[in-house]
Formats: sequence, C-alpha cells, structure tokens
Amino acid sequence: MQQAHSVVTGFSLHLPSGGLQANGDNFFEFCQINRDYRIERSAEGEILIMSPTGGETGYRNTNLVIDLGIWARRDQTGIVFDSSTGFILPNGAIRSPDVAWVKRDRLAQLLPQQKKRFLPLAPDFLIELASPSDSISALQDKMHEYLANAVSLAWLLVPEERRAFVYQAQTAPLCLDSPNQLDGAPLLSGFVLDLQRIWNVEF
Repeated sequence: MQQAHSVVTGFSLHLPSGGLQANGDNFFEFCQINRDYRIERSAEGEILIMSPTGGETGYRNTNLVIDLGIWARRDQTGIVFDSSTGFILPNGAIRSPDVAWVKRDRLAQLLPQQKKRFLPLAPDFLIELASPSDSISALQDKMHEYLANAVSLAWLLVPEERRAFVYQAQTAPLCLDSPNQLDGAPLLSGFVLDLQRIWNVEF
C-alpha cells in the first residue's frame, strides 16, 4: 500500500529576538538565498513562507500584471511591480502584494541603493489574488494592514467565489459579487480591470 504524502501550502517561522535588523537588510539576504519561495515578514517579526503557485493562479496573476502594466505605460505617473517585489511598510512588516503600483514622484525620492533592495514604502495601489488554499480572513486582515500603512486603494480578488473586495482609505470595505470589471479612478484614472480573465481561466 502506497503511503499518502501531505502537501504543505505554507508555513511560518519565528525569529529569535534581535535576529533581523530593523531596516530589513538581513531579511533581504535571507530572501535572496531562498529564492524558490515567496517570503514576507509580519510587523511582529513572524516570517511567512509561501510555496510557488499553481497554474491557474499564475495565469490570473500574469494577466493582472499585464493589464495594469499596459495602462501604466500609457499613463506614465507610476510604476508597476510584480509579486516578487518586497515593500517595507511603516509598521515594519515586509509584504509582497501580487501586483503593486507606486507613484513615480515617490520612487524618485529613493536612493539608488534603496531601489535595489526592498522598497522602503507602501504602494499607492495593490491587488491581492486569493489562491484556493488561502485563508480569506487572513487576506482581509492583510488588506486592513495595508490601509493602516498608507495604501490608498487595494483590491482583493477571490476567483473561487467570483468575489472582489475594494478597500480605500477612510471608507468601509466594499464586497462585490461577480463584478465584470473594477474601476481604479480617481487614483488610477482610466484604468479599468476586466475581471473575465480572472474569473475564467482560458486553458
């Protein structure tokens, strides 16, 4: 009889006291030597390690990056970053949203060396895409953390439920069932995300 093997979708580690520098340099090096994983750090110092995504999630995330990237190239007011980019939030957490956008004038204030490492700022806009194994409540907590750390607009997409959550500063979260699109105005003027590519996987 063949023994069944469990699948690990993610795990967390706690660092010893003083194990990481406040500026995130040691954590950056840790991430570089563990490049097979997407790694984040909470404000409390907990390290969260996620395994690579499945094909459907990868397809959806690629479409998010492409759609926002095409708009951003035309708009020219900000830069798009993918899920491999780390951001050091004001509360000390280091997060890697699935897609993020930052205004050019804020990036221009960074030193060249800062741009090579985790960016020491919160994105202006971001999207988190839930995979089938993700805890929605945990992702919702993360969205509230983003808002508390100066993110202006954030979208949480849950393909399994065909549901979108819109988070904006000083506004109650909005839950939308099976929306066809999301409009980024006024922050992202002219950006409208077609959600059919997210709800329906074309392979």
